[in-house]
Amino acid sequence: MTAESERLRSALAADLDRARARTATLTEAVDDDDLVRQHSRLMSPLVWDLAHIGNQEELWLVRDVGGREPVRRDIDELYDAFQHARADRPALPLLGPAEARAYVSTVRDKALDVLGAVRLDGRPLVADGFAFGMIVQHEQQHDETMLATHQLRVGAPVLQADPPPPARVSAAGEVFIPGGPFTMGTDTEAWALDNERPAHVVDVPAFHLDVAPVTNARYAEFIDAGGYDDARWWSEEGWAYRHKAGLGAPLHWRRDGGDWVYTRFGRTARVAGDEPVVHVCFHEAQAFASWAGRRLPTEAEWEKAARHDPVSGRSRRYPWGDEDPQERHANLGQRHLSPAAAGAYPDGVSPHGVHQLIGDVWEWTSTDFHGYPGFRAFPYREYSEVFFGPEYKVLRGGSFGTDRSACRGTFRNWDYPIRRQIFAGFRCARDAEPGESA
Repeated sequence: MTAESERLRSALAADLDRARARTATLTEAVDDDDLVRQHSRLMSPLVWDLAHIGNQEELWLVRDVGGREPVRRDIDELYDAFQHARADRPALPLLGPAEARAYVSTVRDKALDVLGAVRLDGRPLVADGFAFGMIVQHEQQHDETMLATHQLRVGAPVLQADPPPPARVSAAGEVFIPGGPFTMGTDTEAWALDNERPAHVVDVPAFHLDVAPVTNARYAEFIDAGGYDDARWWSEEGWAYRHKAGLGAPLHWRRDGGDWVYTRFGRTARVAGDEPVVHVCFHEAQAFASWAGRRLPTEAEWEKAARHDPVSGRSRRYPWGDEDPQERHANLGQRHLSPAAAGAYPDGVSPHGVHQLIGDVWEWTSTDFHGYPGFRAFPYREYSEVFFGPEYKVLRGGSFGTDRSACRGTFRNWDYPIRRQIFAGFRCARDAEPGESA
C-alpha cells in the first residue's frame, strides 16, 4: 500500500470511530426503557436507529465492498427504512438494546477488517473511500435524527454541552449579491452524494439576502403582530396546515407571563433573542417572510451566497474557503446544544458578507427537491431519486447537530414543508431592483 493510501485508510477509520463515539453518547445517555420507547410518532425508537446504522454498514461495507458473509441477513427487512413507517416501528420485533449494541460492534469490527484489505480505487463505489464516507455520513445523519429525538423526549436532562459562543460582530441587515453565473454542485468533492452532482452553471439574478438567519427576537415580532392569525401572510396550503396543527409559535415555545420560554433537551429557559429561530416549518418561514415584505431564497441563491467568490469567479467548498470546518468557522457537530448568537462566527463569513450559512440551523429554501441536469442515481435510487418532486422542500447549511462530514457548501437536505422537529430555521431574501448594483 502507498503512503497516500495508508493516510486515507487512517482518516476513514478515524471518521468511523468519531461517528460511533457520538452514537454511543446518544444511546448510552438513556436507560434501556428510554432506548426502546417511542418519544414521538414522528421519530423511531432510539434502538431502531442504532441497529439501522449497523445494518446499513453491514449491507454496504461488509457484504458489498468486502464480499463477506452476512452477519444478520434475517434483520434486513426490519431495518429497511422504506418498509416500515416510523410510527409503526415500535411494534416490530426489533433487536433489544444489548443485542443491538453487540450487532453494531460485530459489524464495525468486520468493516474495519474490510477497510484494511480492500483497494480504494477502481470501481466508483470504493474510489477515494466513497463507500466508507457514505457510511460515515449516514451514521452522522442518524445521530442528528437521534438528537432530534432527544429534544422530543420528556424527562430530566441527559445530554451536556458547553454553551455556544456569544456574538463577536454585528450581523444585522442584508447584503446585495450581484447577478450572474456561478458553478452550482460539484464534480470533485470525494464524498459528495448523488444529489450534489453534477456541477453545472446557473445564472442567478441579483438579489438581497439577510446577513444572518432570522432571530428569535425578530420572529417574536411576527407573533406579536398577529402573524399566525392573518391569512394574508400564508399560502393556502400553509394556512390550512396552521389551523390543522394549531400553530401559534415555534415548536417548544410557550408563554410564561410576558416572556417566551422554551424547553431544550430537558432544560427550560427564556428564549434567547439573538439566536436564530429554530423548530419552524417551511410554512411558518414562508409566512414570516411574506409579513416582512420578503421571500425565502431559492436553493441556487443560497448556494451562490455560500460558495461564489466574486473575485476569482470560482465556487468554494465552504463560505470561508476550501478548508474543512474548524471550531472557529461554524457551530457544528453537537459541540453545543443550541444555535449560536447571530454574529458568533465571523471567521465563517462568505465573500459576499453573509454569516452563519453553515451550522446553527438548517435553512428552508423555496425550492422543491429535484435532481440537477444530468443527475445519475448512485449508488442506489432510494438515497435521493425517490424523493424528487414538489412534496419536499430543500434545506441548506446544516445545524448545530450536523457533523462536518455531512455538511458542505453543496450538501442538500430535504423534508416535508410541515416538519418542525428538525433543527430548521431560515433567512429571508428579496429581489434587487432593475439596474441596481452594490
